[in-house]
Amino acid sequence: MAGLDSNTPIPTRIVLHEISRVLELEYSDGRQFRLPCEFLRVYSPSAEVRGHGPGQETLQTGKSEVTISAIEQVGHYAIQPMFSDGHYTGIFSWDYLYWLGDRQQELWQDYLRRLEEAGASREPAASAGAGELSSTAVARPRGGCG
Repeated sequence: MAGLDSNTPIPTRIVLHEISRVLELEYSDGRQFRLPCEFLRVYSPSAEVRGHGPGQETLQTGKSEVTISAIEQVGHYAIQPMFSDGHYTGIFSWDYLYWLGDRQQELWQDYLRRLEEAGASREPAASAGAGELSSTAVARPRGGCG
């Protein structure tokens, strides 16, 4: 699903809603999808998330507060979002975005099930496993420019 399937409708409108952290897509076939930034982040088509083959996927944890800070267009077939957690290597083709939108409910339920089975959380502070240290588990003051 990396390339553009000629049968997939093309987005006619893409809007990033920063406050609600949702990417809204309208397609030429009239369908509309509202995909949360977290959903896009955990289903990024990047090798970091999907691996290099079946069974190599990495469960993404602690992404409930992730946002999209910028979006670059890739040719005439995809976008490349830059996420607030530093992830920027996923190229989301029009067909992959349509597939995500079409299967959003089942994919989200599968993600929640996998989190539960792993004893992991969507929340950033809870994303570190027992006995592990993680930068997301360290409380840092917010505000200021740094």
